[in-house]
Amino acid sequence: MISILRRVPLTLSPPVYKIMESSNMVGGSQRLLNLARQLRLYKPSPPPSDDYDDVEERRIEEAAGKVVSQVGFAESATSVEYEGRFRPKRAAVLICLFEGDAGDLRVILTKRSSKLSTHSGEVSLPGGKQEEGDKDDADTATREANEEIGMDPSLVNVVTVLEPFLSKHLLRVVPVIGILSDKKTFEPVPNADEVDAVFDAPLEMFIKDENRRSEEREWMGQKYLIHFFDYEMENKKYLIWGLTAGILIRAASVVFQQPPAFLEQKPNFKVPRGVDKDTIMP
Repeated sequence: MISILRRVPLTLSPPVYKIMESSNMVGGSQRLLNLARQLRLYKPSPPPSDDYDDVEERRIEEAAGKVVSQVGFAESATSVEYEGRFRPKRAAVLICLFEGDAGDLRVILTKRSSKLSTHSGEVSLPGGKQEEGDKDDADTATREANEEIGMDPSLVNVVTVLEPFLSKHLLRVVPVIGILSDKKTFEPVPNADEVDAVFDAPLEMFIKDENRRSEEREWMGQKYLIHFFDYEMENKKYLIWGLTAGILIRAASVVFQQPPAFLEQKPNFKVPRGVDKDTIMP
């Protein structure tokens, strides 16, 4: 019988990442320097706390070595267990921000290759699974961005990480925010096996209720919304949705220090103990 665990409180100790100093921001605008200072102070928010029983349940789970993840939405803790212990594979994505010609903050995105077996042709952030030599999530994100779109890690000023998210395939994804002080120093070189296109979009669009729609989904008795953003650039149309949209909604909320102008309807559920490695969220 599958039992659904209650929402549990979580006190996160901020992870230690190698955050690059502002010397990498030479040539950047004052706005980007200020943004870097602001984001270095950011700490991922722990999920809400309820009662002592939840605290005790969490303590027992941690003693058993379980993993806390996010279910595609910030502040939604999830424990996953498979045959005694199932650890979601870890991944990281790079939210690379730069200042556009009009002075707006923009984020670099990719359209995944149509050849890929999963999420082919979809819009995503540069990133991928953690590899053995990666020192931390920032290392994973910048390495993958270099492999996918030819972005030299030395050009990116990593300033913070956000709460982890859990993808529909139960992959634990950590968003890493980095700042590109001079967009002209970056000339995309897409890896044809992984990326069909590299483009950018205004970050602020992800907290505006424009060119956006949503669909209600249900999993484990909890209803939540999947968000879709329509975007057009240089006569090309892109659809940004699902996990990527959820991460960018959170990133924009943190950067602009305001909530989105629409209902996110984030779920409060935990992955059941009986989940297996082939489980897919709807």
